[in-house]
Amino acid sequence: MGAGEIAGLIAAIAFAVLAGFLIYPLIRLGKLFDQVAETVKQTGDHAIPALDEGVTTVQQVNKSLTDVNKISAAASSTAGNVGALTNLYGSFLGKPVIKLASSFYALKTTAKSFMSKDKQEPVATVVVESKGE
Repeated sequence: MGAGEIAGLIAAIAFAVLAGFLIYPLIRLGKLFDQVAETVKQTGDHAIPALDEGVTTVQQVNKSLTDVNKISAAASSTAGNVGALTNLYGSFLGKPVIKLASSFYALKTTAKSFMSKDKQEPVATVVVESKGE
């Protein structure tokens, strides 16, 4: 056996020892990758139903908001109609009723003043002063 063969044998043994030391970390690294792959798979399995439920929830909220918008529009329309009805009442019924009530009050006051001639209640009079020209 020559010096070259002994050096080759030592290199082969050193390579075998180095390979032996590297086998254990490589096996552990393989198990770690298997666990990571399983975790990613489980996360995907649980995330998809959660996303589906989230989409369903958002759709229901959008439907509810659409209903609320319809209700708000109906309430606004009703408020506008009540305002228009109030204006109509004020213009067609309010003014004539006020005129009628004031006429009855004037008639009552006049009749009262004629009926109580002996008491002579003072009637409110308005004095208008005019400036001399």
